[in-house]
Amino acid sequence: MKNFINLKDIKVTDLRKIILDARKRKKKRKNFNTLDPDKDNPLKGKLLIQMFEKSSLRTRLSFYLAIKQLGGGALTLRPDELHLAKGGESLSDTAKILSTYGNGFILRTDSDEKLQEFKKYLSIPIINGLSPLSHPTQVLSDIFTVEEIKKQPISKLNICWIGDSNNVLNSLIEASVKFSFNLNIGCPKSYEPKKFIIDWVKKNKKKINIFNDAKKAAMNADVIFSDKVVSLNDNVNKTKKIKDFKNFQINSKLMSVAKKNAIFLHCLPRGPEVSNNVFLGKQSKVWQQALNRVYVQKSILLYCFGKLR
Repeated sequence: MKNFINLKDIKVTDLRKIILDARKRKKKRKNFNTLDPDKDNPLKGKLLIQMFEKSSLRTRLSFYLAIKQLGGGALTLRPDELHLAKGGESLSDTAKILSTYGNGFILRTDSDEKLQEFKKYLSIPIINGLSPLSHPTQVLSDIFTVEEIKKQPISKLNICWIGDSNNVLNSLIEASVKFSFNLNIGCPKSYEPKKFIIDWVKKNKKKINIFNDAKKAAMNADVIFSDKVVSLNDNVNKTKKIKDFKNFQINSKLMSVAKKNAIFLHCLPRGPEVSNNVFLGKQSKVWQQALNRVYVQKSILLYCFGKLR
């Protein structure tokens, strides 16, 4: 049994095995219907329980399809349906019940501490479906997409992030250390990554490049990543934040300083941080990126269930 909470805590050899397995499984599904199980049916009879404390579209759908294609089933619980949310049952008791009925647990949460608490009491694997500090399943899938399109290891590419320093960027920074790729970050001064993140990078004898100028960050990039600048649960002055990022929109002018064959990726949903002509243009690979969540998350499940070969 293995958990999947933060990329920094997982061996790079295991992360590579997940990507390789996902590549193989994607090739084998060319003529399959959406809900047809894979021929080897590796998780037949297994139940994946999902709980989402925050809104979810891609993570919810992709994990549902992932477990179904591996031969298992999924059940999604709403926090307000549980005794836990109403204070009637302890987290430890809830975890024991989840472990009794299910074989794996996905939690999308507004608390990293809650993830660690569940991990303590669960006797089944826990997967981080997004937390305030991390979105590991998204970023590992993004690495798969980059290498699929560019047909070379990400370690040989220049990766650029334009946008807020959020949970997705934190996981991308962790990935840059694990996979040894060059990462340029473009954001306003007051939105730079937290000190403990930068300290962790230095502790691992790596480096990330931070620019307060979008063009400098995007110069010579092979891939430009972004995310919604103002997320649904952002407890900030949203008007001010949008104004602060006014000069950080990903548009044709900004893409022109990247390499000619650069691609644009966005984990969605989108906002004014990207122009329509870039998001819907030829360099945008956002739909391929979204679909690949299914394949990578299948292999993450196999890793957690001890079935990854």
